[in-house]
Amino acid sequence: MKNKVLKTVTTSLAVMFLLAGCAGGKETAKKDETKKTESSSSEVTTGASEKGYTDPKELKDEYDIVIVGAGGAGMAAAIEAKDEGKNPVILEKMPVAGGNTLKSSSGMNASETKFQKDQGIKDSNDKFYEETLKGGHGTNDKELLRYYVDNSADAIDWLDGMGIKLNNLTITGGMSEKRTHRPEDGSAVGGYLVDGLLRNVHEKKIPIFVNADVTEITEKDNTVDGVKVKIDKKEKEIKSKAVVVTTGGYGANPEMLEKEKPELKGYVTTNSEGSTGDGIKMIEKLGGQTVDMNQIQIHPTVQQDKGILIGEAVRGEGGILVSQEGKRFVNEMDTRDNVSAAENKLKEKSSYLIFDAGVKERVKAIDFYEKQGFVKKSDTVEGLAKEIDMDAKTLKETVDTWNKAVADKKDSEFNRETGMDNGLEKADFYAIKIAPGIHYTMGGVKTNDKTEVLDKDGKAIKGLYASGELTGGLHGENRIGGNSVGDIIVFGRQSGKQASEFIK
Repeated sequence: MKNKVLKTVTTSLAVMFLLAGCAGGKETAKKDETKKTESSSSEVTTGASEKGYTDPKELKDEYDIVIVGAGGAGMAAAIEAKDEGKNPVILEKMPVAGGNTLKSSSGMNASETKFQKDQGIKDSNDKFYEETLKGGHGTNDKELLRYYVDNSADAIDWLDGMGIKLNNLTITGGMSEKRTHRPEDGSAVGGYLVDGLLRNVHEKKIPIFVNADVTEITEKDNTVDGVKVKIDKKEKEIKSKAVVVTTGGYGANPEMLEKEKPELKGYVTTNSEGSTGDGIKMIEKLGGQTVDMNQIQIHPTVQQDKGILIGEAVRGEGGILVSQEGKRFVNEMDTRDNVSAAENKLKEKSSYLIFDAGVKERVKAIDFYEKQGFVKKSDTVEGLAKEIDMDAKTLKETVDTWNKAVADKKDSEFNRETGMDNGLEKADFYAIKIAPGIHYTMGGVKTNDKTEVLDKDGKAIKGLYASGELTGGLHGENRIGGNSVGDIIVFGRQSGKQASEFIK
């Protein structure tokens, strides 16, 4: 289950784009959309390269707002700032935009949305709040959580208004309602979201620089006034009236991870290689406070060879987990920490995710897993058992028992109550071998619901804002699947708005 050393994601940029292609649905459609995006960006972005990024020679000495990081939170912040009439710039240290957002698969959690209402799903912000608080063992920052759930539906509408439609609903562990919003075809949310946000960044003529490594946040008279950045083999100082940091967590930084939790040494990680905690360290140098730094989420369904997350939507659409003995061992829709703990108690410390053709049709991300060679299949359950060296009779009994539980709407074995709309009855049948891996860092910079960064006395550092995975507190001790995408959009927007308000 564990590798000899903690490894960062070794997936090449080509694979990252393949994942993005998977997230967009059909590969041919994705290629066409990419061409459209690149063509559009060349037309609307001054100095844009053929890939849609701004030429380093176009970097100016001053902007209204500098946004550090080009993941979902950074792009959301930039779009809001631009809509507020400000002149933002995005600086990204990696060669491509997207960060961990590009790797998101299941969807975006939101409550009381128009898409839920259209589909007859009766949900409430209060229910979303209480279930997330329960999932975080009551340790969530209640101020941040309240702001998140109360603004989640508006975030869905905001994305929809920009042509990013998330109207396909599923469910994740720890939730009682279908509030995980996905692209219409049921594909992974990450690549689709990044493509849509990038398209809007280009259309709004927001400069976005890649290979731009911010090394320091500067300040004058106790107010943040810009950054130092290495770009085009040169170091340059950029002045601004506010800085928004959206650099992600530290899930790909072995030293930081092992410092906080030595027992995680040797675990594979699903994180993008840029998730090294840079923003957290820069903010700490300014006196910024951190919270929950030892709260690091282990995800139960990670393919170990390449460190790729197998999305929770596979279970949400009806998949089950079985041991090497061919038996279920947990409520698959329990919270991630509980499912991972159950998996680690198995002799092999790994298990198999079992699903059928129906699940595959409803979760398009499986196409990507199949192309990567992760998926075993057969036209019968017994045949599948042979493919994964499992007792055929036992696996068949397990699947039959599960199908009866779905039909009766009662799981007497593990009391699962969600993700039971469809049984596993449609050939072909599939299996992916998985085990726990490092997935998300709940800890980070402490902020208030205005996304202002707080110092060790709890006071806001003037001109400094942060959003996304580099912040801590919202998720408490355990993050609910689908809440991170909601987090980056809700608080990414807020940081762009608040930074704009600050400089008025």
